[in-house]
Amino acid sequence: MELQLKVFRFHPEKDLRPHYDLFSLEAEATDRVLDLLEMVRAEHDPTLAYRRSCAHGVCGSDAMRINGKNGLACKILVRDLRSRQITVEPLLGLPLIKDLIVDMEPFFAHYRAVLPYLVNDEPLPEDGRERLQSPAERDRFDDTTKCILCAACTTSCPSFWANRLYLGPAAIVNAHRFIFDNRDRAGARRLKILAERQGVWLCRTAFNCTEACPRYIHITQAIAEIKNALLNHFI
Repeated sequence: MELQLKVFRFHPEKDLRPHYDLFSLEAEATDRVLDLLEMVRAEHDPTLAYRRSCAHGVCGSDAMRINGKNGLACKILVRDLRSRQITVEPLLGLPLIKDLIVDMEPFFAHYRAVLPYLVNDEPLPEDGRERLQSPAERDRFDDTTKCILCAACTTSCPSFWANRLYLGPAAIVNAHRFIFDNRDRAGARRLKILAERQGVWLCRTAFNCTEACPRYIHITQAIAEIKNALLNHFI
């Protein structure tokens, strides 16, 4: 089929303001949006800038807005968009670098702020084995281990658009993963961070984050669980 790919463009050394370029492409219904971008670079404009790596929905590097919704370009098929014109734009809420590339550092700064790693300085078991968990203990936080840090959830959040200091859904999801891990000993420290002004209480339960997640994490539910944990911890 023939379709139109409308691409957000901005070159900081040449453009005073962003604009859109329109490309006519011959595509298959099973092509991914990433395939279309690759066609543009190969056949029309090699200067088009975007991120990509694994191309299999694992690394999260090619997150962008596609027809107004956040998603991974490597996972969304042409047939699923049901449109002969597809618009691709950079993620909202993060500084624009060039074309479809945004500066991810503010996002990762929020991620680092919640201590996204296991904290436990207790001696290992005497038998030398690792710290074991039951299936139920592991299942308690299994859903939030699936985050690939693509930023699709955080940059779809109205609270983040309004306040860039808000930690955002992705950081909270990664805090959840360790708060409910019974091997971890820094849960209280994380809850204190999340209870601060820019933490979980800025969530307005819009569900945008859950809808945007390419890994189908129940993000809004995880945020609610942390809110409940805060109430139980401080009351």
